[in-house]
Amino acid sequence: MIIQDDEFGEVIVRKSPLARGVRFSVSTSGRLQMSVPKHTSDFLAKRFLKTNRKMIRENLPLKDPNEQRARDYQKKLLMKKAREYLPYRLEYYAKLYGYSYTKCRLSHANTRWGSCSSNKTISLNIGLMKLPEILRDYVILHELAHLNHMDHSKAFWAEVGSHDKNYKNHEKKLKHFSPGI
Repeated sequence: MIIQDDEFGEVIVRKSPLARGVRFSVSTSGRLQMSVPKHTSDFLAKRFLKTNRKMIRENLPLKDPNEQRARDYQKKLLMKKAREYLPYRLEYYAKLYGYSYTKCRLSHANTRWGSCSSNKTISLNIGLMKLPEILRDYVILHELAHLNHMDHSKAFWAEVGSHDKNYKNHEKKLKHFSPGI
């Protein structure tokens, strides 16, 4: 559930069967987040928010609601661009180098550019759309190499190097960017 609040903007309310009390935190988007017991009414959740305003203001590093909206808009644009580009680029390199994966998933993780699971699902971060094309391609080739090597062994790096001779330089340049939006 989302509560629209004049001071805090959108407040995310998560009802959890494991929660025994009310807990306030900041979500990855900078929004106020409340965890409440599963059977907490909407009325009670709003009341907890109202009675804890001062504590929230003093203890939680919340972002301005306008920043939240700007981030949401940027995320929407990146997702649109990513849907139009990343799956096709992944497919291009998979065919070019003879890889086979089951699914391409787009994410917006804050800490990683991509991942490859043991069931051959490749996840690519929509934040890749903010990078130069050469670095996007490096991440895609890196994840494709994980289809054959689920680690960062010498054999893995040799495979990455067989597709991208300049991979060490690309790895260094990638560290200057953040996958978060």
